[in-house]
Amino acid sequence: MRMKCSFCKKEIPKGTGKMFVKADGTLFYFCSSKCQNNWKLKRDSKKVNWVRKKQPEEKKSKK
Repeated sequence: MRMKCSFCKKEIPKGTGKMFVKADGTLFYFCSSKCQNNWKLKRDSKKVNWVRKKQPEEKKSKK
């Protein structure tokens, strides 16, 4: 099973990252403490600039 970060949706290599289990049994996986802390602060990953990736088409259209 491949794990993805619950905040940034980046794939987590085997043997790295953190797993957080809520009291109700819900699992959350984090690739870094940066992702975990942003999740704890209830930030929306769609609005955080470093999570969003620029598409190659967008780069070309800006020129």
